Amino acid sequence: MAPVTHLTLIIAVFITGVTAYTNHTVGGKAGWLFDPNTNTSSADYAAWTANQTFELGDYLIFNTNTNQTVILTYNETTYRSCSIDNSSDTDTFSYSQGNQEFGQPLTVAVPLTIEGPNYFFSDASDGVQCLNGLAFGINVTHGVGLPPSLNQPPPPPYVEPPTNGVGSVTPVDESSGANVRGVVCYALMFCGVFCLFLV
Repeated sequence: MAPVTHLTLIIAVFITGVTAYTNHTVGGKAGWLFDPNTNTSSADYAAWTANQTFELGDYLIFNTNTNQTVILTYNETTYRSCSIDNSSDTDTFSYSQGNQEFGQPLTVAVPLTIEGPNYFFSDASDGVQCLNGLAFGINVTHGVGLPPSLNQPPPPPYVEPPTNGVGSVTPVDESSGANVRGVVCYALMFCGVFCLFLV
C-alpha cells in the first residue's frame, strides 16, 4: 500500500468536495409521468429508490409535464392520503413552474434539505395519480451536510394580494398614512412647546 502524502490528501478532499452531492433523475429515463388512459405511472418508483442513496444537499430531478404535480411532504399521513388538504405550510411543499397549460414539458429540481423520511407524490386528478403509483418515499441521510446555498429556511408561502371584489388588486389608502403623520407631527410640536414652558 502506497503511503498517503499531503498531495494525495488534498486531491482526495478536492474530489470528495466535487462529488459530494448527487442529482437523482426520478424514475430514470421513464421520468415522472402518468398515463390517464391506463391509470399507470411510467416507472416503479419504489424499485427505483431501492438502488439509490439520498443525502442532504442532493437534488431530485423530476422530468415530467404539466399534467402531473410534484408534492414533497415530511408528513406520512399527508403522503398516505395522496392529498394536501390537511397538510400544513411547514411540512408540505408543492413545486411547479407556474405554467398552467396542460401537457407542457417540465423539469422540476427539488433539493433534499431535511434529514429523515421525505415523501413525494402527485396530487393531480384528485389523488388518482398518487393512488396508482405516482408516489414514493425515501430516507435522506446526513452525508456531508447541506451546502451553504441550501442551509437557510424555506421562503414563506405565497399569499394572494387583497382584491376589491372585481378581481383587481386593492390600492393602498395613502391618506390614512398622511393622517397618522399629521397627528404625530402635532403631538411633537405640542410636546416641544410644553417643554419650553417647563424650562
